[in-house]
Amino acid sequence: MNLDYPAFGLTPEHEALRESVRALADAKIAPHAAKADQAAEFPWESHDALVRAELQAVHIPEAYGGAGADAIATVIVIEEVARACASSSLIPAVNKLGTVPLLLAASEELKQRYLPPVARGAAMFSYALSEAEAGSDAAAMKARAVRDGDTFILNGTKRWITNAGISEYYTVMAVTDPAAGPAGISAFVVEKGDAGFSFGAPEHKLGIKGSPTRELYFDNCVIPASRMIGAEGSGFRTALATLDHTRITIAAQALGIAQGALDYAAGYVRQRRQFGRALAEFQGVQFMLADMAMKVEAARQLTYAAAARSERAMQGEASADLTFMSSACKCFASDVAMEVTTDAVQLLGGYGYVSDYPVERMMRDAKITQIYEGTNQIQRIVMARQLLK
Repeated sequence: MNLDYPAFGLTPEHEALRESVRALADAKIAPHAAKADQAAEFPWESHDALVRAELQAVHIPEAYGGAGADAIATVIVIEEVARACASSSLIPAVNKLGTVPLLLAASEELKQRYLPPVARGAAMFSYALSEAEAGSDAAAMKARAVRDGDTFILNGTKRWITNAGISEYYTVMAVTDPAAGPAGISAFVVEKGDAGFSFGAPEHKLGIKGSPTRELYFDNCVIPASRMIGAEGSGFRTALATLDHTRITIAAQALGIAQGALDYAAGYVRQRRQFGRALAEFQGVQFMLADMAMKVEAARQLTYAAAARSERAMQGEASADLTFMSSACKCFASDVAMEVTTDAVQLLGGYGYVSDYPVERMMRDAKITQIYEGTNQIQRIVMARQLLK
């Protein structure tokens, strides 16, 4: 594994992008974050603000109507939106998750059909890999797609699908050859209006409540064979390759949550007074803030370094350590987010524990980043295998 070359460099355009996204997030997204959480409602105000600013899917290439932003720019967008509202950050993050399989493996016809609506904000794209008994062991999926002439008949259930019911399009993995193991899994595009396709009730969750999580039900759902992504049997390889790129977006989300908690806590301790002086004057508090900031910045550097490798890989360049780096940044940044948000609640004391202040929401939101797109235990397995192979 080669880790001895320069990882990345932020351009003036990246820095300008951060400033513009942060201003948008502070003005148009943060004011709705508590409401989305408390009501468990999709943040349409955030969605519409992101679409007006053309930030809902910046990763889509210009050839398909997108901004053609690189992977670091996409990370910056997700990070800055998550700093204000983790649920809203799943709009650009899940649009990337759902569309990367097409960018990696789909026919030009599929790309031209499905990417432009996402690029202009007319549709969102979700990703359906997990099942009730096939989470960490995704290859154990049971959903079946059986060929019938020029179509496939899809049956089964997918679980834990982010933005289900809101998204118009879904990348769905299903078994087309049960005897072939992982090599018998194929990927398809399913549209929200397809007959035989329906949704379960929204899950009641600890955090990211503004982003609906629902089951997908397929009951003799007929899918044109032309909607297969890549060759038959290549779906699981595409799924794993996708996660190499999109685990980085979860690191970005975790990073933004942590930065938001750090910023709020730092502002609070400057104002809050105890024993006749500001909390910020106590050395114990200063040490906590220093540790929080140090870990956030370490997570940022690792995440951006992974994003640089993702960009090289998307451009067709060799990036042998992408799998390690994407797992490392997702694992590290999410652990940092959980630690930093917990410390932020501690610094606010009793105020940190009530919903009048945003850090308790941030703490709840942070937890999922250690779980989805591969638990951090799975990430450690992935990293170890990369080191030892």
